[in-house]
Amino acid sequence: MTATEVGTPGDPSLDLDLDRELDSFEDQAREFLEAHVPRTAPATAAWGVGDDTMSSYAKRSPAAEHDRIERARWWKRLEFDAGYGWITGPTELGGGGRTADHLRRYGELRAAYAVPSTNVYTISLGMVAPAILQHGQPQIVRKYVTAMHRGDLIGCQLFSEPGAGSDVAGLSTRAVRDGDEWVINGQKVWTSEAHHADVGLLLARSNVDAPKHQGITAFAIPMSLTGIDVRPLTMMTGGTEFNEVFFDDVRLPDSYRLGAVDAGWGVAISVLMNERALGTGDAFGLGRAVERLRMMASMPGLRGDDPVIRQQLARIITNAACIRYQALAADGRRKAGLPPGPAESVFKLANTEALRLVAQVAGEMLGPSAVADTGEWGTYAWGDLILTVPGMRVAGGTDEVMRNILAERVLGLPKEP
Repeated sequence: MTATEVGTPGDPSLDLDLDRELDSFEDQAREFLEAHVPRTAPATAAWGVGDDTMSSYAKRSPAAEHDRIERARWWKRLEFDAGYGWITGPTELGGGGRTADHLRRYGELRAAYAVPSTNVYTISLGMVAPAILQHGQPQIVRKYVTAMHRGDLIGCQLFSEPGAGSDVAGLSTRAVRDGDEWVINGQKVWTSEAHHADVGLLLARSNVDAPKHQGITAFAIPMSLTGIDVRPLTMMTGGTEFNEVFFDDVRLPDSYRLGAVDAGWGVAISVLMNERALGTGDAFGLGRAVERLRMMASMPGLRGDDPVIRQQLARIITNAACIRYQALAADGRRKAGLPPGPAESVFKLANTEALRLVAQVAGEMLGPSAVADTGEWGTYAWGDLILTVPGMRVAGGTDEVMRNILAERVLGLPKEP
C-alpha cells in the first residue's frame, strides 16, 4: 500500500475522514441533547411570550438562586459525564482530547437547545481552571481542574481591591512566607460568585521591596479556609452577584502556589487575556438585547418610526454584526493555536459600548416605563439592563483601561507617563 493510499499530509482523503468523524460526533451529540433538553423556541416568537428578563444581574429570591445553581450543576455533570463537558481537555484529566472543530460543532448545536444557564461557571472555566492547569502544581491540577469542568466545584477570581481599582498590580493584599505555608491578609472586592465559590484564584503581594509588577505571587485558595469572610454586595438591580472578600491570617500551604514566587503577574496577564476573550462570544447578552430592541421597534407607541431612533437602531445592529465577525476571526486564531492577546480587549470594549447604546435607546423608547413597573411585559425589565451596563463597563477592566491597552499594545502609541 502506498503512502497516498493510507493518507498523507495534504491528501484530500484526510479532510474527508475528518469531516466524516465530525459528522458522526455531531450526530451523537444531537442524540444526547435530544434525550435531555427541549429545543429552544425561536428568539423572535412573539412580543409578550416567555421570560422578559434582560439582565443576568437581576434580583432573585433565595429559592430562585438555589434553583439556578442546582440546575447549572445538574447540567454540567450530565454534559461532562456524556463526554461534552470538556471537549478539548486532556484525556488524562477527563477531557475529550478532541479538536477546536469538535468544540465549535457542539457549541453551534447546543445553541439550538434550551440548556440551563451555566453562567455561574463562566469565571471557573474561562479563567480559574485554565490558570490552574497552566501554572498549578500537579496535585492541585488534579484536585481542581477536572472537578471544575464537571461542575462539582465553582471558582472565583480574587484580583480587584478597594484601593487599586483597575490597576491590578496596585494590590496590597499580603502573602507572607512562614515555612511551608503562606499567611494571607487583605481584602478583595467585586468578586463574582465568591459566595458560591469553592476555590479562588488569588493575587497577593509577596515582596514589598520588589518593583510593583514583580512582587506578586498567585495562588489557588480554598474558599472554606479559616479566616476568609465573604460578604455579598447588593447592586442597583437588587442582585448580589458580586462580593467583597476579607482575609484575616489565612494560612495556605505552598503547594497551592501557581507559578514561581514573585512571578504572579505573568499568571495575571494570562488570566486577564482569557477574561477579555470571553467577550468574543455573547457572554454579555448583546444578541438577545438587540433582538428584543428590534421587536420593540415594531410595537406601536414606542417611537419605532422615529428617524433618530431608527438610525440608532441601525447603528446598533451594524455594531453587533461587526462584533460577531470579529468573534469569528478570534475563533480562527484560537483554532490556529494562538493564545489570547491585547487585541482581545477590543471585544470587551465593543460589547460594553454596544450595550450602553442599547440601554440608551431602550430608555428613550420606553420613557418612564423602563423605571416604573406598570406590569406590562418587556418594559420595566429593561431597567435591570440599564442599571447593569455601568457595572459591565468597569468589570474586567474599565473602558479607559481597554482603550489604553489597544492604543499602546496594538496601535503602538506612546505609553502614558
